[in-house]
Amino acid sequence: MNDWSAIGKAIILAGVVLVIIGLAVLFKDKLPLGMGRLPGDITIERDNFRFYFPLGTSIVISIILTLIFSIWKK
Repeated sequence: MNDWSAIGKAIILAGVVLVIIGLAVLFKDKLPLGMGRLPGDITIERDNFRFYFPLGTSIVISIILTLIFSIWKK
């Protein structure tokens, strides 16, 4: 029974994370700090070429997910 409880919690957490990500994408223009345009994001633009690597955004998302999972683990 304990295994099913852990699986249920994981599914609920995944659903909550997906809802948060969906809302962030839906309202991305209204979010503070303009997620996706944080300091540390690398953008290189040339005539016919654009390279974008969201390093700062990736770090922020990683920290947020680490906090969520550490709180959930307790």
